[in-house]
Amino acid sequence: MRRHRITGLLGAIALAAGTLAAAGPAHGLTPADPPPAQGVSPADPPPAEFGTDWHDPLTPAPPVTRPATRSCEVTLAEAQFRDFTPYQGSYAPPAACGTGRWAKVVLRLDGKVKGRQYDRLGHLSVGGVEILRTSTPQPSPDGITWSVEKDVTRYRDTLARPQPVDMLIGNVVDDTYTGVIDVKVTLTFYAAEGGAAAPDTPDRVLPLASPTVTTPRNTERLVAEVYATGSGGGCEEYWYMTTPDAAPYSCKAADGPHREVRVSVDGQLAGIAAPFPTVWTGGWSNPFLWYVTPGPRAFDVQPIRYDLTPYAALLNDGRPHRIEVSVAGVPAGQSGWSTPTNLLLWQDEARQVVTGALTRHEQSDPAGHSRWAPAAPGGQHRLDTEGGHRLTVAGHLNTSHGRVATTVTRAVHSTSVHRWTEGENLDALDATWTDEESVTHGPTTTRTVRTHTMDGETTLGAGDRLRTVLSLGDRADTVTLRGGRPVDSSRLDDQYTGDATYTANVPRDQRHAVATTSARYRLYGSQAPGGCYDRTVGTVQGTVTVDRRRC
Repeated sequence: MRRHRITGLLGAIALAAGTLAAAGPAHGLTPADPPPAQGVSPADPPPAEFGTDWHDPLTPAPPVTRPATRSCEVTLAEAQFRDFTPYQGSYAPPAACGTGRWAKVVLRLDGKVKGRQYDRLGHLSVGGVEILRTSTPQPSPDGITWSVEKDVTRYRDTLARPQPVDMLIGNVVDDTYTGVIDVKVTLTFYAAEGGAAAPDTPDRVLPLASPTVTTPRNTERLVAEVYATGSGGGCEEYWYMTTPDAAPYSCKAADGPHREVRVSVDGQLAGIAAPFPTVWTGGWSNPFLWYVTPGPRAFDVQPIRYDLTPYAALLNDGRPHRIEVSVAGVPAGQSGWSTPTNLLLWQDEARQVVTGALTRHEQSDPAGHSRWAPAAPGGQHRLDTEGGHRLTVAGHLNTSHGRVATTVTRAVHSTSVHRWTEGENLDALDATWTDEESVTHGPTTTRTVRTHTMDGETTLGAGDRLRTVLSLGDRADTVTLRGGRPVDSSRLDDQYTGDATYTANVPRDQRHAVATTSARYRLYGSQAPGGCYDRTVGTVQGTVTVDRRRC
């Protein structure tokens, strides 16, 4: 019996469909290019179906803002990735733009690839500190180009002195998969001068190279950032689709699809978070969805941040402690998750030792339950899953500017409905993840509500026509209060919708692929340039038909 599997097609049909296609010369906007203010009116109408040329990848996210000060550019890495050999180089800070107190540091990756190739996951570290995690678009024989920008100012401590550089985009090049991934990564430093002051950045950045770490004894704030990704081609790349062992589905997880990224200190749970359900550029069995507009965060994997300041007093005793990251819900002994972690520390310069205490630790019983309803003859299997967890930790520190109390409360919750038929010729998911966080540090409270959504269905119908209809959402609302009064706020709403159909199991020129996609990125408040950013990019058969700014 022929089986349609999202995971199987990602590794075979779907990515091959994308990489065997041809594209013309690169001619697309990159994320850093200023978008036109109005809609695009292409000289020629979109083709009736995908041909051998389409627009280069781009996202509607805003470019990183830059101050109007002196700038210095440094090449951080330049490499061609053909296998799993990492690039290794060296870095030295520029001398002409200051000595570490920069107004901003912007990383830019420019990539190009042509031929046949899978999408690949990559990472870049400086002095052992991971500063970028990314993935690649799928290439064509004629080649594509793309770029990624990121504000990396918070790594000032690492970038202020010479460091070794390591970068890897693991790849396989052979007679079938011919795409060599060619990238150049630069850092541009902007001097802190005039009205562009150096922002508050961590005094120390420590990579969590092993679970055992000794922190400075005068630490007064501590944040962990975890670049958590389910990846590697196995079922954990699609953790949100896994089912308990009893259910007849191709990807299994004994406890179902609920996942939670946890941080512990000396064995005690110190932080919880919902993982982001990243969809890479071969995801959902249909690369035609992603040729031009990748899903949210696919090119810029954002770390999960945990405020561990309530544990600073415990860690400030000068002895080594264990800080560990784990992913709850992954079947025992199963790989597939990567969780590189950095510790960001702020120090009290007026104290050699900052004392204090952990005063509160409360958590609910973690919940994750799946209920499978078997399919009636000719019908659909259904798996309903719900999970959640709540954690509150609090502590105080005796700093040079008085006793400062910190309370962190975080609650995660997920619901999903997974439907599929025998043979998985229909495979559908409707899921929502929420992650609510409140951090009170002295008189200031910051509350953030994050919501991630995924609603999609893939069907393999008559004539082997494979269709995927999918929507993704990445939303976050943040408000900062001081003395109970709002002093700052921001809202992010990053949405993607796509509908793509092609004929599977045939040569590329017989696939007759069609696709419409739309990506809209909205950002309001203090985090947006000018307080408002709203850009929509729409495509038809790989042609950009809409590129609109509303702010």
